[in-house]
Amino acid sequence: MTYQFKNAKILIVDDVIPMQTLLRSILGLFGFNQIEIASDGKEGFEKYCRFNPDIILTDWMMEPMNGIEMVEKIRKDPFSPNRFVPVLLMTGFSSRLRVEHARDMGITEFVVKPFSAKDLYSRIEYIIEKPRRFVDTKQYFGPDRRRRNDSEYEGKYKRASDESKDHSNIPASQKQNQDNLLKSITDNIKNKGE
Repeated sequence: MTYQFKNAKILIVDDVIPMQTLLRSILGLFGFNQIEIASDGKEGFEKYCRFNPDIILTDWMMEPMNGIEMVEKIRKDPFSPNRFVPVLLMTGFSSRLRVEHARDMGITEFVVKPFSAKDLYSRIEYIIEKPRRFVDTKQYFGPDRRRRNDSEYEGKYKRASDESKDHSNIPASQKQNQDNLLKSITDNIKNKGE
């Protein structure tokens, strides 16, 4: 399916100016018109709070705040406007330990550098087509780290050790954020026909 992104907002957080320029061009070809750019995680968090993007693309290694630290702040800061925002990490680090660390900090999806425009589009498409539920515990807040479909499980908690904490407000909030993004994309698809 081809998406229309003209009303969707996207934030690029990368400290390499040629990468910023390349990403802006690629995202423009995808149809994104509302693109903000930040040069590090600190500026990225500030722009995220003001711009309230539908998707964030971030690099890992930046100073003074890297992309992982920014994502942790997005997920945990009480002033974060949308803790559920999908975050796509662009990184050259693809070792299992690095991927697991980033996942444990709340990254939604990964794309490994160098990547093609097709790779980037498929990751954005995956975020839209297969949104991940969010998990909220004392130790973690972010997208569910499990990728398998556990639809056979009917209980309230996956494990006996899971804390008994009512998270009934999370699915509704997450669903609202996902519905808003999907509505924006659907509206864009309808507008394409006009």
